[in-house]
Amino acid sequence: MTFPYRHEDNRLKDLAETPHEERVTIEGRVESEPSVFFSGRNKSRLQIRLLAGRHLVKAVFFNQHYLRNRLTPGMTITVTGKWDRGRQIINVSSFKEGPKQDGDDFEPVYSLKGGMHQKTFRRYIRSALDAVAAELEDCLPEKIRAEYRLPGIAEALVGMHFPRDAQHVKHARRRFVYEELLGYQLKMQAMKKIRKEAGRGAVLHYDVDQVRLFIESLPFELTGAQKRVVNELCAELKEPVRMNRLLQGDVGSGKTAVAAVALYAAITAGAQGALMAPTEILAEQHAQTLAEWLEPHGVTIALLSGSTKTKARRIILEKLASGELDLVIGTHALIQPDVSFKRLGLVITDEQHRFGVAQRRVLKEKGEDPDVLFMTATPIPRTLAITAFGEMDVSVLDEMPAGRKPIETYWTKRESLHAVLRRMGDELSQGRQAYIICPLIEESDKLDVQNAVDMYEQIRQYFGGRFRVGLMHGRLHPDEKEEVMREFAEGRLDALVSTTVVEVGVNVPNATFMVISDAERFGLSQLHQLRGRVGRGAHKSFCVLLADPKTEIGKERMQSMTETNDGFRLAEKDLELRGPGDFFGKRQSGMPDFKVADPVHDYRALNTARVDAERLVAGEEFWNDPEYACLRGMIEESGALSDERID
Repeated sequence: MTFPYRHEDNRLKDLAETPHEERVTIEGRVESEPSVFFSGRNKSRLQIRLLAGRHLVKAVFFNQHYLRNRLTPGMTITVTGKWDRGRQIINVSSFKEGPKQDGDDFEPVYSLKGGMHQKTFRRYIRSALDAVAAELEDCLPEKIRAEYRLPGIAEALVGMHFPRDAQHVKHARRRFVYEELLGYQLKMQAMKKIRKEAGRGAVLHYDVDQVRLFIESLPFELTGAQKRVVNELCAELKEPVRMNRLLQGDVGSGKTAVAAVALYAAITAGAQGALMAPTEILAEQHAQTLAEWLEPHGVTIALLSGSTKTKARRIILEKLASGELDLVIGTHALIQPDVSFKRLGLVITDEQHRFGVAQRRVLKEKGEDPDVLFMTATPIPRTLAITAFGEMDVSVLDEMPAGRKPIETYWTKRESLHAVLRRMGDELSQGRQAYIICPLIEESDKLDVQNAVDMYEQIRQYFGGRFRVGLMHGRLHPDEKEEVMREFAEGRLDALVSTTVVEVGVNVPNATFMVISDAERFGLSQLHQLRGRVGRGAHKSFCVLLADPKTEIGKERMQSMTETNDGFRLAEKDLELRGPGDFFGKRQSGMPDFKVADPVHDYRALNTARVDAERLVAGEEFWNDPEYACLRGMIEESGALSDERID
């Protein structure tokens, strides 16, 4: 179904109230003979005097000298164009002879390709509506339309394409927004219902006392948010329904500790656990941390990655298959065909957006319907979480551990780089480490940005060999990137110049200083993720944004970064300023491509649709009443009820 992306407002306006350079439609009487001026090849400028109400203005027509004989003094015309308030000129883009007609106040504008003209396409749309609108099946039952006072399908289509007035198009849009959001939420809720009714999933009767002792043995006290999420996960482990949950938490909110408790609970129930991370260094850090916490409680742990030696790998695989190993942590190596488990009960995927759907599914299929937990450090606003992860349960860590020091963030112009490097040198002199983040690898003719290679050379020259500086970017081989990151993590580099390939979860507690060059090129969420690489240790940390934003939105983003360390607040702000693309990429993570609805601005309708979808899917009427046949058909066509989607 094609809809206009906007409507031209052709209502007559008073020029006294029309701002400079705004598009305006006026009706007036021609007061002068047309004057035509030619310049260059086939270029002309026709000009007349036009009396519109009490305003005598110039109307200018470009390259339309053929109108000279049609525009005569005394005739009434209606013109639309850009208003030059200072010069009292309207540059005409379209005109009609005679006074303005009723019914064309709002003109649809479509996104067209292949040379199709707007007028031609409007004619086709009007013919199609005249022919079939009255016969179209309305997917929304009468009771739903009545409850929300939504127009029927025929009236709504006319309102979207050829509205009588502003209210007409507003109500038509409201109907299609709700219909789109309800259709999507019905798919999500149906998937969740079928999964739960299938009863698939192992019941893990974990040892409550042992889990309590484990939590007490941790070298810190869990936050209130961590306790809440742990309770959610443990309650779900006991149920005969497979867990399908997303755990989202800001950088440093303690997702690893929550994962450790859930894994330990599953292991006390006799199950095995698996944790998959996107890179070797991240997997190694998880393995080291979890070993410190879990091995004193008798848990056997192994690390499996691409660099695991053949003999060690064979031993690990044998122990996994026999059940001798309780927990394996690794990279994509975990999903190789020869990796098998005796009783895989809980699968955790860290930074889940870094893995494809097929990869995540392969790991799940290593067990008999194991519980599944996805973790992400990207704070996702609730409006988007409801939309993109509607078939999943969502847990949120929205509280930071006590004692974690906020990162002091400053915004300065690029010309202050040397002053920033002096401050960075002070930190490095105290034995600390620093990141310098750049948006590009090499120079670009299109973007005036400092690239990583040049920045690397500039910093090396500035410090003159006093400090060890490394360089990492996306064109390095994965093994080279791993090695550079390892050198930095182990303290063999003092400063690391990098593009955004530097890992999200890598833990370098000694890194206390970050410089982000050309910070205006990044969204708020990405800036916050980058900033989260520092502030992981006991020392005060700093982040400096080098930016010369040209727009008010750019300046507002920089200001927001200096005002808060709260990732969820920044995520909401980023959503407001940039839209959902910054969170999920162009076509990532299952974000639906709505034709009319906007999950950001239509968040109230989104919540209403979710509540309605939950209620409908849970009731017998929806699945049996012929009135809901069209909505049921939308679910079936999407494949939401197939076994593959449920998995």
